[in-house]
Amino acid sequence: MNSRTWRGRWFGLRRWPFVAGIVVLLLLFAVGIFVSGGSRHQLASVASGWLPLVSAGADEDHRDEPVHGALGEESHEAAGAATSLEVSEKGRKSIGLTLAKVELQDFARTVVMPAMIVEQPGRSESTVSAPVTGIVTQIHPIRGGAVRPGDPLFELRLTHEDVVEKQSSLLRAVEELDVLKLEVARLEQLAASGALAGKTLLERKYEQQRLEAALRADKQALVLHGLTEEQVASIIDQRMLLPSLTIAAPPLPSHHTVHDDFYEVAQISVKQGDHVVAGTPLATLADYCELYIEGRAFEHDTAALSTAIAEESTVSALVEGGGGRKTEVTGLRLLYVEGRVDPDSRAQKFYVALPNEMVRNETMSDGHRFIGWRYRPGQRVEVLVPVERWPNRVVLPVAAVVQEGMESFVFLQRGTRFERTNVHVEHRDAQWAVVANDGSLFPGDLVAATGAYQIHLALKAQAGGGPDPHAGHGH
Repeated sequence: MNSRTWRGRWFGLRRWPFVAGIVVLLLLFAVGIFVSGGSRHQLASVASGWLPLVSAGADEDHRDEPVHGALGEESHEAAGAATSLEVSEKGRKSIGLTLAKVELQDFARTVVMPAMIVEQPGRSESTVSAPVTGIVTQIHPIRGGAVRPGDPLFELRLTHEDVVEKQSSLLRAVEELDVLKLEVARLEQLAASGALAGKTLLERKYEQQRLEAALRADKQALVLHGLTEEQVASIIDQRMLLPSLTIAAPPLPSHHTVHDDFYEVAQISVKQGDHVVAGTPLATLADYCELYIEGRAFEHDTAALSTAIAEESTVSALVEGGGGRKTEVTGLRLLYVEGRVDPDSRAQKFYVALPNEMVRNETMSDGHRFIGWRYRPGQRVEVLVPVERWPNRVVLPVAAVVQEGMESFVFLQRGTRFERTNVHVEHRDAQWAVVANDGSLFPGDLVAATGAYQIHLALKAQAGGGPDPHAGHGH
């Protein structure tokens, strides 16, 4: 055998361990596909022993670097730490972590019914009409602005013949009465001296009473035509006809007792220069200090409504806000349920009183005022009607309880770490999770209210398993 042949065999023998190592490594990975996660880790550790044969020294520069978790400082803890996680300050901020304090309280299980905020029929809006015939010469408010009761709204130049005639009759009666009073005073002096018979004085006094009665009638007629008592008194004092009429905002309804005295100008129906007759609508004023929630109950929910009314139970409402967030309003009074069922939807309407809250009251540089209310007609609402009460329960935000398979757990704060604690959930709705008072949690404990699911994912990653995309969580 020549030297070239021996040299080829020698190099072939030197390459055999390299090729054999690659073949064994591929077999190990192929078997790892069909085994469990724990066996896969063992195979990986065995395979790591072959790596020096394949590519020795490839990762020596990074062998001693620590591995950090997504939320904590270090995630390569012992196996016993797989149920707790240390969350750094940056991690808390990144997941928006907030805490909830465990407290025992009574919980009312509720049924949810769709509803909408509506105006109070006959109360929330009022129409201002022209009391007499005239021409609109000035419009004081603007649409969307706010006015107080008594604030001027419109100026009308009077063209109503009856109003002009009543003013003229009033002035004539005033002038005649002044002259007659002087005459009566003179006759009283003559009658006192005996120079005049008492019958003549008595006739003059009767005539004075007749004029005073006519004067009172003219005053009342002008007030009925829309003039105020102050305007009528001004006609008498100045002895001049009133050329125009100021129409003011009416008093608020008698039920208005708890809010600021403001109307919102919802509509202006005329323009400057329009000729209007008595009864023409001029503007619509809205008073949103108290509204209704109009709900719809179906047949299986009417029993809960009847029970709530009979027991005088209060209800809650979830009002839609900006960004899809909902605000809960508690302690609302259920007023009544309509006696008929809608033939199309098969639903029965019910009504809940909703006190409103003013959130804006601003006066601009031009003198116009604008107000804003927290609740507006047309907003969608969900009404929560209580049907059952559970005493002494732990009630947590629904996002605080993570559910995976058949297990439910919360993350209990232990110093700087969060420890996974299994709990028994008795009830869960869109807002709250009711946890049994069985000793798993104690009053005063702090649990993660928001960010619990992110902690759960980080804990699974720390334990070496990928996050389960189908794991349940309270969002």
